[in-house]
Amino acid sequence: FHAEILLGAPPRGLRLGVSLQRRHTMKEAKDMKNRLGIFRRRNESPGGHPASKLDKVPKSLKPTLEEALKWGESLEKLLQHKYGLAAFRAFLRTEFSEENLEFWLACEDYKKIKSQSKMTSKAKKIFTEYIATQSCKEVNLDSYTREHTKENMQNITRSCFDLAQRRIYGLMEKDSYPRFLRSELYLDLINQKKPSPVL
Repeated sequence: FHAEILLGAPPRGLRLGVSLQRRHTMKEAKDMKNRLGIFRRRNESPGGHPASKLDKVPKSLKPTLEEALKWGESLEKLLQHKYGLAAFRAFLRTEFSEENLEFWLACEDYKKIKSQSKMTSKAKKIFTEYIATQSCKEVNLDSYTREHTKENMQNITRSCFDLAQRRIYGLMEKDSYPRFLRSELYLDLINQKKPSPVL
């Protein structure tokens, strides 16, 4: 499957200096997603029903057309719906930017913690995983926000990730969310055919 690269033929859609390897990998990911069905989990058995799960969300929660259209009103409305959240996560996975949503969700969970000791260990985990430079799921933050959050680690409170969380939310809202609304995944949901009346 690396024939395109080995033979020097650039994959279609190569723009803005994106490397051949990354484009090829994204194309493979997209092809894989199409073959497996957009809602199939990686560990689901091949005999399973591809559309039956979207990040463990029951099919019964599949949105109505009206609900799916509401997701187009704001990122907040999309994230409030379990199926919408799972659909957005599936989309981000195809773009290799799932860490932004994971960080945002980790911050939402963090704010619900009541025990100070649990809050401290969770804060350190979030910082190590998403904020620290060169961390495995490092999110794209400006240096001021990163430093501010690092300073907050000296005195851990429920609000110590608020600035970073707002920055990442803004990034998703301006960047990933508009692309999600133009994606095949979302367009398929809002272009659901209504059942024809029986004559």
